[in-house]
Amino acid sequence: MKFKPADNIQDLQYFGEFGGVNPSISDSSTYTFLSAKTMFDTFEGNADGCYLYSRHTSPSNLYLGEALAAMEGTETANVAASGMGAITPVLLQLCDAGDHIVSSRTIYGGTYAFLKNFTPRLNIQTSFVDITKLEVVEAAITKNTKVLYCESVSNPLLEVADIKGLAALAKKHNLKLVVDNTFSPLSISPVKLGADVVVHSLTKFINGSSDTVGGVVCGTQEFIDSLKSVNDGASMLLGSTMDSLRASSVLKNMRTLHIRMKQHSLNASYLANKFEADGLTTVYPGLESHPSHTLFKSMWNEEYGFGGMLTLDVGSLEKANELMELMQHKNLGYLAVSLGFYKTLFSAPGSSTSSEISEEEQAEMGLTDGLIRFSIGLDNDIKRTYQMMKACMKEVGIL
Repeated sequence: MKFKPADNIQDLQYFGEFGGVNPSISDSSTYTFLSAKTMFDTFEGNADGCYLYSRHTSPSNLYLGEALAAMEGTETANVAASGMGAITPVLLQLCDAGDHIVSSRTIYGGTYAFLKNFTPRLNIQTSFVDITKLEVVEAAITKNTKVLYCESVSNPLLEVADIKGLAALAKKHNLKLVVDNTFSPLSISPVKLGADVVVHSLTKFINGSSDTVGGVVCGTQEFIDSLKSVNDGASMLLGSTMDSLRASSVLKNMRTLHIRMKQHSLNASYLANKFEADGLTTVYPGLESHPSHTLFKSMWNEEYGFGGMLTLDVGSLEKANELMELMQHKNLGYLAVSLGFYKTLFSAPGSSTSSEISEEEQAEMGLTDGLIRFSIGLDNDIKRTYQMMKACMKEVGIL
């Protein structure tokens, strides 16, 4: 039977404390015990159904975590206060001083900065490689390597990782494959392709309303328990805890994710094909010109399409800024970072979300000044949107 992640989400059933159709929000930081023995057992992790302290977990966070685990097909999940609050504990839990990570060179700027500038303080080194070349990835593996890290669809260049191939390498060398699936929820299911751990920034498509910052780690019960250990769990001890009110909000928004992702993908595909036909340098996994188009199709859950992210290279930062300012003036979207909003968002990543990467390294990976990253919105009349965008491009001299 074909795996359909959205069906798993919809099959979950939670009732509120008084029979409400939404789970009751746990508005408590700490919880009472009927006996001292139960408190002791809970500290030891041996009391199912009991809650200790909301930094550890809460009913609201568990509801959201279960829904996200169902979406990704993992045993369980742990939510966090931000995407980075999910990513960083995973890497610190899997690595000790002296260990090594092989990472894609094109990843979110915050993750890149963490691996490039912060983890070396802990004597954890990272090699950044072209993740699309498995032979290059394998050549970077050393006897100290513990983790392969990538994004399903990379930020911002939209490179597509061969998750099956990377999983095979990870198994061969006894490594853990950690995949950030923020750009492609529902479209790609990394665990089904062999990944060990999946992370998301919930801030983006999953929440969808740009009003909440959050993250999640999806994995085995054993690994999530290790993250939450009161003795040595990176998530527990670093304290990046999601607030119960926010967890409840994300869970409600998540129920429409399957509908939203289909529309994001439909709109992005339409615009990408039109822009490419107009002669613009367009990158979108749904285009046959994308070098990993066939690879993406070999991994995808077809009904959710190729995702809502595309890029255009308009030649210079000056032209990019002029176009983005005009599109915002015409109410075609917002000049803003992040993604997954109902309105189209656009930014020049070289000077924003990827600014942590040096100019030399940006040039090496092909991140140009004129690149605009688009998170395509839920426009009802995408043909009208295209005509208006095309008029803006003509006005600034791009077309």
